[in-house]
Amino acid sequence: MVDYQLELIVLPVADVDRAKEFYTRLGFREDLDYVGGEGFRVVHFTPPGSHCSIVIGEGIGTAAPGSTENVHLIVSDIEEARADLLGRGVEVSEIFHDADGVFHHAGTEKRVPGLYPGRRSYGSFASFTDPDGNQFMLQEITERLPGR
Repeated sequence: MVDYQLELIVLPVADVDRAKEFYTRLGFREDLDYVGGEGFRVVHFTPPGSHCSIVIGEGIGTAAPGSTENVHLIVSDIEEARADLLGRGVEVSEIFHDADGVFHHAGTEKRVPGLYPGRRSYGSFASFTDPDGNQFMLQEITERLPGR
């Protein structure tokens, strides 16, 4: 079988420099800032500990700025991660879990305040957005299913 490794997500932004400042403040590593011809710029960032990166820029996609939803950042301690982001000046939702207990619903439907009971892996979330409105979810995973 061929390996298909997800390694890059393109995020649509309106102001590349504003977004660059935001992702730098988050502690994401800047891997590249390339300016090509008029109307073309690529800024590549990698979150700490991640094998998957993000790209922001100009002339790299047609999606509306802020239209990306539910980019998951997996953390081993959601309380620590939330506190870290708050300390970096990022507005982060309160920690929540889903009433159905499997995955979060769209928007805020069926959100229950607090950690998942027993703090089950995959069950606790918090959300934040970048300056354009692209939405990120923190998801706490402490034990992975076999084969991961």
